[in-house]
Amino acid sequence: MGITAAVAGASGYAGGELLRLLLGHPELEVGPVAAGAAAGRAVPELHPHLPQLEHRVFAETTAEVLGEADVVFLALPHGQSAALAAALPAGLPVVDLGADHRLGRAEDWVRFYDTPYAGEWPYGLPELFRDELVGARRIAGPGCNATAMTLALGPLLAARLVEPTDLVTTTASGTSGAGRGLAPSLLGSEVMGDASAYKVAAHRHVPEVRQSLRRLAGAEVTLSYTPTLVPMPRGILATCTARTRAGEDELRDALVRAYADEPFVHVLPAGRWPHTAATVGGNACQIQVAVDVDAGRVVVVAALDNLGKGASGQALQCANLALGLPETAGLTACGTAP
Repeated sequence: MGITAAVAGASGYAGGELLRLLLGHPELEVGPVAAGAAAGRAVPELHPHLPQLEHRVFAETTAEVLGEADVVFLALPHGQSAALAAALPAGLPVVDLGADHRLGRAEDWVRFYDTPYAGEWPYGLPELFRDELVGARRIAGPGCNATAMTLALGPLLAARLVEPTDLVTTTASGTSGAGRGLAPSLLGSEVMGDASAYKVAAHRHVPEVRQSLRRLAGAEVTLSYTPTLVPMPRGILATCTARTRAGEDELRDALVRAYADEPFVHVLPAGRWPHTAATVGGNACQIQVAVDVDAGRVVVVAALDNLGKGASGQALQCANLALGLPETAGLTACGTAP
């Protein structure tokens, strides 16, 4: 028997991606598969791309069911993980893909969420906070947009090459980032041929990004963030800018040094720009940098798969670290094409 992994919220997009990755993992195997309204249904009814689970059904989501595994992934809607996690054994490794344990300031939580503040867990962005994740029993997985923005700007703030008080970012996000719940605004006939801004000046990833960038900068940061929804199922393209007096070579060198030994973050050669399609199905983040000389601003563009490096792939990367397994086990940096 290998190491068994339980997935709560397994009927959703992130849960389904976790199951797909676990089926290809050399050390982990699929344990309890839990869902809410889908409990009792066969897994391939909702995930037809997983025929290996033909004879598995979704179980009820309880601490007793999940506690039978060696590691637990919580792919639940925001606000639903904390109570369940609290009922699990303290020594059981748990990776929460939701927001419940990302924030260190209670006031940030109550501003953006309508459930009680549950406290902070180590933040699961290995490339920037790996030491806190090795052997950890509880890990808070970052948000997808937050991952792209933090990977793009973090090393430049840490190297003191950009001003922390004037950060401006935008993202183009695929529809799967909103989850599998029914919403008129996410119907194909509404989304296709359209692009729209949403949660302008009010996105709940903002305090999460500020928190991480503040740690790296050693100073308070100011961030203006505008997300947009675009007609693609998967992917995030983040465009991040900041004031700088540094040259492009110095900025590029800082990013290259930060990620030189990282298997999943790739700083592209000058002139080649990130594509979301190049990251789909993988755990990769592609990054490119340029300087807008007239504006005195650096522009960093990052692309990733919101269900891969932005959610399930990164959660598995964190679980590998927590369990003492090779960090890259069960993961690939390669996307799919075309």
